[in-house]
Amino acid sequence: MNTNSVHISKKLLSNKAVFSLTPFTLLDYPHKTACIVWFAGCNMQCLYCYNPDIVLGKGKINFNEVLTFLKTRKGLLDGVVLSGGECTLHKKIIDFIKEIKAMGFAVKIDTNGSNPKILNSLIRDQLIDYVALDYKSLPHTFKKLTQSGLFSEFQATLSLLIQSNIPFEVRTTFHSSLITESDFIQMIKYLESQNFEGNYYVQHFMNNVPTLSKLDHSTKEIQLKDFSTPKIKIIFRE
Repeated sequence: MNTNSVHISKKLLSNKAVFSLTPFTLLDYPHKTACIVWFAGCNMQCLYCYNPDIVLGKGKINFNEVLTFLKTRKGLLDGVVLSGGECTLHKKIIDFIKEIKAMGFAVKIDTNGSNPKILNSLIRDQLIDYVALDYKSLPHTFKKLTQSGLFSEFQATLSLLIQSNIPFEVRTTFHSSLITESDFIQMIKYLESQNFEGNYYVQHFMNNVPTLSKLDHSTKEIQLKDFSTPKIKIIFRE
């Protein structure tokens, strides 16, 4: 698809779906300088979520304002990270990404995997360049942890990414009161059963930060062990 010829009317992109904008990051898009567009709202209410203001809040910035900002960053940034919240929920997200791609930016999306239909469209039309997929937990704890019944959608998204050629990562936030060591081992086995190979990133829950739910202190003992398998390398991130 030639996105250089795409132009969407301003009226279509006037919806205020964006909560805030981080103008520069070296950490959120592998090997690229980028900005982060934080989308308001989410269809999961994860107990450990660090962004309750974003998940529960309303948009303050419309797509046109973001595009105006991006025009000033041509040649200065490599990419744009669409995060949240859940970016794939929003109307006109595809049109918005078309405009970003037309400016020459690479696009990464952070997603909980709940919208495989939209993701499939984005991959098919070559509108995204990298995906970070949040792997919350296994089915028996998924509903409690996320306050949703969307595991089958996550599973469809994982399958879609594995079958595609798009670079992606799978990542989990680990809280010792929500995911046991036994659960974690089963989570790795589940990825193997889905024919996933590569790096599996695990970030430990940060204690003493505002979250959607009040949680007990999480220990880091799990990081003392090597859970990697011949096909999956476990990488703990701070």
